[in-house]
Amino acid sequence: QVQLVESGGGLVQPGGSLRLSCVASGSIYSINVMGWYRQAPGKQRELVAVITSDGTTNYVDSVKGRFTISRTNAKNTVYLQMNSLKPEDTAVYYCHLEGYSIGPYLRVWGQGTLVTVSS
Repeated sequence: QVQLVESGGGLVQPGGSLRLSCVASGSIYSINVMGWYRQAPGKQRELVAVITSDGTTNYVDSVKGRFTISRTNAKNTVYLQMNSLKPEDTAVYYCHLEGYSIGPYLRVWGQGTLVTVSS
């Protein structure tokens, strides 16, 4: 069974920074994509940033230039460095993984970590 464990969320003032981490464990043969999604109260879950196995990244327009996604393949870990945070970045952030194991194609979600941007 594959699990994702996120960490790094918390309360930060506007303009501040946070770094989220997500570690994947379990029977993983290879990872195609890891990424971060977020869901604010009363809104649908949206993609924030993704990174593929070859390092290609993609960001939602609202975070471009402020957030950076990175990945350590050897450790099955993905990070999200969030700078210049705004109140509208407040949400539960979820880690997501797609890849291959011995069984069916993997689409796994983490439990989420809360990011609150407020003064």
